[in-house]
Amino acid sequence: MRITSLKCSGFKNLKSIDITPHGRLNIFMGENAQGKTNLIEAIWLCTGVKSFRSTKDKDMIALDGERADINLSFENDFREQMIEYSVLRQDIKNKRIALNGVKLPYPSKLFGRLRCVVFTPEDLSLSKGSPDNRRQFCDLCVSQIKSTYASVVNRYNSILEQRNTLLKNIAFGRSDKEDLEVWDIQLAKLGAYISMMRYSYTKKLEAYAARLFEDISKGREQLSLSYQSTVFDSLEGRTDYLSDLMPEYLSKLEASRNDDIKLGFTTKGIHRDDLVGHINGVSIREFASQGQHRSVALVLKLSQAYILTEETDDPPVILLDDVMSELDRSRQEFVINKIKDMQVFITCCDMNELIGSSDGELYIIENGRVNRKDASPPRK
Repeated sequence: MRITSLKCSGFKNLKSIDITPHGRLNIFMGENAQGKTNLIEAIWLCTGVKSFRSTKDKDMIALDGERADINLSFENDFREQMIEYSVLRQDIKNKRIALNGVKLPYPSKLFGRLRCVVFTPEDLSLSKGSPDNRRQFCDLCVSQIKSTYASVVNRYNSILEQRNTLLKNIAFGRSDKEDLEVWDIQLAKLGAYISMMRYSYTKKLEAYAARLFEDISKGREQLSLSYQSTVFDSLEGRTDYLSDLMPEYLSKLEASRNDDIKLGFTTKGIHRDDLVGHINGVSIREFASQGQHRSVALVLKLSQAYILTEETDDPPVILLDDVMSELDRSRQEFVINKIKDMQVFITCCDMNELIGSSDGELYIIENGRVNRKDASPPRK
């Protein structure tokens, strides 16, 4: 997969961006607050996923502007496609999204079209951060392969919120315990499906990540990953979520009702699960060094890209937003070597912080404008 054209205007501070990216490596260099991350964010939005910066719709538009426009063309082995993404201040709730000239009702309809893997400095703490971050990572990875999955997760979260509200009402005597049944059935059905999908993906993730981690540690360390469920003792070999997993999930919800009512929230379910890892049998979250955490984050993101390639037979576009400067030389070399066959967009403040390549384009970004630099990025 390759992005062949990118045009942005009015998106945050970006002004009249019109570039034809290199098919291999694109480096955007500039000082902070010049628009580097905004450029990466604009590309990411065209995947149909929410901003990795949690940008609100109204904040996508420049302070003195009335609209933000992103036009992106990309190609795979089959054909070239075009995405149009616009946000208007006068109608902020309704984005204008089109794929190949056909209007789409909402951004998530772009899922599975333009496939990207984005890596930000915040991702370097993926293995030591909160379980919520790892759940979101896993759900994003699954949704890139199965486009309907994200709507299932959203539906689960909506029902979970309503169940938690009902739990509080029951505690205050405003509702009956029997009212939980209808919500529990829905939650069990969706939760069983999500559990199955997350577990299946984690198995694939571990297979790739273990090999990559052995490589980055030069054979000195072994990585293992597992999906930690608060509902199921084991998910191995279980693929019938309706007849097999759902009844067990429902039973667990029913058994924890009294505790849930006392606490005012749902104590068991996929919203409390985690992706856990060990290095040489020792817990990563509790005992890993800073360097090990960074290595784990790197191999998780690389594994995401490799699984996407395996599932779609088409390598994704890699977006590295100010990440390389956070890595030492050996880890930079490791990453660059593993993504050498993919189109890559890298942002940085200083070329001296970056191991370059003679095969690519260097752009200078300043005050929201991008200019191509004639000289190729230096090789260090």
